[in-house]
Amino acid sequence: MFPLEFPLAVICRSARARELVLDPFCGRGTTNFAARLLGIPTFGIDSSPIAVAATSAKLVNSITPAEIVSEARSILKLKTQVDYPRGAFWRMAYRPLVLRDLCTLRNELTQNCRSDVRKALRGIVIGALHGPLRNDGGSSYFSNQSPRTFAPKPQYAVRFWREKGFRAPDVSVLEVISQRAQWYYDRLPSKVRHRVRCGDARSRSFVRTVCGDDKPTLIITSPPYYGLRTYVADQWLRNWFLGGLAHVDYSYGVQLTHRGLDPFIADLRKVWRNIAEVSANRARLVFRFGAINDRRLDPRDVIYQSLKDTPWRLRTIVDAGTARQGKRQSETFVRSPEAPIVEFDAWACRE
Repeated sequence: MFPLEFPLAVICRSARARELVLDPFCGRGTTNFAARLLGIPTFGIDSSPIAVAATSAKLVNSITPAEIVSEARSILKLKTQVDYPRGAFWRMAYRPLVLRDLCTLRNELTQNCRSDVRKALRGIVIGALHGPLRNDGGSSYFSNQSPRTFAPKPQYAVRFWREKGFRAPDVSVLEVISQRAQWYYDRLPSKVRHRVRCGDARSRSFVRTVCGDDKPTLIITSPPYYGLRTYVADQWLRNWFLGGLAHVDYSYGVQLTHRGLDPFIADLRKVWRNIAEVSANRARLVFRFGAINDRRLDPRDVIYQSLKDTPWRLRTIVDAGTARQGKRQSETFVRSPEAPIVEFDAWACRE
């Protein structure tokens, strides 16, 4: 959730010949997209299918808005039978025809999303699944009044919509897709070699499989902060569209354990070791790390401890300000009135 300016600045400051950028916690693909803008090959890893879908949509090559709209139109013309989620939330969240079209797209894209056109279409839909209404009652999103960064919890949403008298917008799914396709894919940056995989960076064999014979030279990332373990639950609607459950699921596994600080640090250390093993000599690691208000700790202690006994030598730690500057992780996922904790950027080099 760090701003695009962060990886752009790191890459511009550090770039050298034959660079390969890796993000082992790629999230929404900010690092990977920054590398693409600069024409640098990039790999991404994340345990969340939502993150991988969002990142993949930012890295597609050689497609046009017209191709995306044509693909969506073809899918929506299919006469296949699809299942519809039931309950008050779904009745109030979407107009019946909108939900029908979303279920049709979901059914097809969960079965086949291998082409770049379909990856872009999937990214557009999950980005438009929920968001605010306009003052005129219309919307560039599919849903009733909602936050755009996280999915509303069903019981709260139904109560809120009823109290406020909000109704889902009467929008055309195809028109929303068309608008967003034009906005995001009218002028694509140049092609870059890229690879995005869904999996656990704590797994040595998985990291090896992702990188193969390639040697990352620059790793830029932001690990989940200790205690932030509800990413999929907060993104449950997008997870549903990708084939997940039609209700909030708090049991979904996460990439790092949050049962205690020591196990969390040990897991993070595994990731640092795994990426060091596949990285080039003198590769550089830059990552942003902070804390959330209900897990009071000094982020610098976690940085020091996680890099201990790894091939990475810590060069410096820089104050990166707070999560409120750029609405980063702790601000976005923990909606707390308390002041956010200062974040830090760590710079390390592979020995």
